[in-house]
Amino acid sequence: MSATPQKNRATRRVLAAVAGLTTAGALVAAMPAGAQDRGSGHGHPSRTVDVQLLSFNDLHGNLEPPAGSAGTVSETQADGTVKSVPAGGVEYLATSLRTARQGNPYSVTAAGGDMVGASPLLSGLFHDEPTIEALNGLDLDVTAVGNHEFDEGATELARLQNGGCHPVEGCYEKGKKFKGADFPYLAANVTEEKTGKPVLKPYTVWKKNGVKIGFIGVTLEGTPNIVTANGVKGLKFHDEIETVNKYAKELDRKGVKSIVALIHEGGAPASTSYNYDCDSPGAGDGISGPIVDIAKGITPKVDALVTGHTHQAYVCTVPDPSGKPRMVTSASSFGKVYTDTTLTYDRRTKDIVRTSVKSANHVVSRDQAKAADMTALIARWNALAAPIAGRPQGFISADINGRGSTAPEKPLGNLIADAQLEGLAPADKGGAVVAFMNPGGIRSDLVYAASGGEGDGVVTYGEAFTVQPFTNMMNVVDLTGAQLVTALQQQVSGSNAASPKILQVSKGLTYTLDLTKSGAERVVADTIRLNGEAIDPAKTYRVAMNEFLAGGGDGFAALGQGTNKLVGASDLDLFNAYLAAHSTADAPLAPPATDRITIVQ
Repeated sequence: MSATPQKNRATRRVLAAVAGLTTAGALVAAMPAGAQDRGSGHGHPSRTVDVQLLSFNDLHGNLEPPAGSAGTVSETQADGTVKSVPAGGVEYLATSLRTARQGNPYSVTAAGGDMVGASPLLSGLFHDEPTIEALNGLDLDVTAVGNHEFDEGATELARLQNGGCHPVEGCYEKGKKFKGADFPYLAANVTEEKTGKPVLKPYTVWKKNGVKIGFIGVTLEGTPNIVTANGVKGLKFHDEIETVNKYAKELDRKGVKSIVALIHEGGAPASTSYNYDCDSPGAGDGISGPIVDIAKGITPKVDALVTGHTHQAYVCTVPDPSGKPRMVTSASSFGKVYTDTTLTYDRRTKDIVRTSVKSANHVVSRDQAKAADMTALIARWNALAAPIAGRPQGFISADINGRGSTAPEKPLGNLIADAQLEGLAPADKGGAVVAFMNPGGIRSDLVYAASGGEGDGVVTYGEAFTVQPFTNMMNVVDLTGAQLVTALQQQVSGSNAASPKILQVSKGLTYTLDLTKSGAERVVADTIRLNGEAIDPAKTYRVAMNEFLAGGGDGFAALGQGTNKLVGASDLDLFNAYLAAHSTADAPLAPPATDRITIVQ
């Protein structure tokens, strides 16, 4: 999911710490794979062998079970009702994967990107070293990069791959040097502008007893639009289809005929239930979005697609360019789901028998045993984070939903925008009259129930960090009324037409969003009001937003046209200051009303 990326996070985090001393389920094959050679009865290996492919995506450093609605998956019951199932947490993901591997001697585990970035404090505070360590422990064999792997730039991504202590903060544990990932990160479509060479390996080949499967990894071509300019500086992102086809041909020439593409781009199934059949009534009929066209364009040499980015769970077949069905899967997000796919490998042709491919998504349920090694890992890092993580910031009277809200206007989005406006409204802080927050930058909910020993209703620094983990600096800029209106229209037009990105707005800005219309017309221009007054196209307004939006991120080119920029405090600092100023134990903050955007549908 697109989100506000992080820039110069290390320095800011150290300063913040000194100043102030967060899909559903394990995926198991639809039919048990057996994953052994199908014997001939004469002691010889059979012609085919079943290979188990376990996959997941968009973990985002969620080592502990995600809180609130962000930690559940939807499951459609036999009677058609939908049940919410608590899921996720690496202690359970490890158990799910280890259980699924039992009886499957040919088993490979792959991921679809965004393993790190936008992470809860437990991982984010330590530049995601805890997550890489956990993934090593999960026996991950390979992952594609996602857009969030570039939040801190290519140099930091290389450190996560190769190891070494952080260049600014050093080693976090005395006598221990960070070892890096013992699995390859693949970035086939990301090259250095100067040399034209891939920044990381484009592909890898998994081998066992003569069985060979090639994995090609790509992130979405539009990564620069959803990551700060600093994160992608000096890099070029190429077309997903052309890149995968190029390297599939190269693998084929090397005798690797079985190929899986790991693609950090996805789709939207017609149902959010992880067990929805998106091949009903026909192959791929129940899914839409960018991955559909990508799947239709990728060479038939590729046997299956593991995808991600949209945080949805689906197992679909989408026709390849020759018209034959091909498996396309995604496993929700945050380690709540895993996919179990059976790939039948033909030893004679060295290829996958595509007609035999079976796949299913499974919930990583929390009613199974925890993996002891993951429990120990979490406890170790939590002890290091505790002095900062447990510090109280404010008080709430009920859950305030952000990531867990499916509505265009989210209670937590309003709270964040109000905090930004209040912090930047004083003349010497920027003189802002309105604030905008991008929805993808809200990474969690604020949950009333205690996450540790702090007590119900207490918002800790760790919980606030989990909501806004990017530590983006706030900007206040001059925009004309005409540019403001255009920015609001860009929520539902241009690159956001198919999948709208509704900005969260501060108190005082109101308008009507008419979803019965199309494109820019969905924002009813003559209803836009600021403190009751119509927007004057010729007038100049001081507008607050994070540096990601101020750079035109998420398709908001109009917001990138601001002038007279003043750089303020970080988004997290303003959020925490607002919580402190507006809540006490006796007078906690209530969820704000969602009455700023009038929806017509």
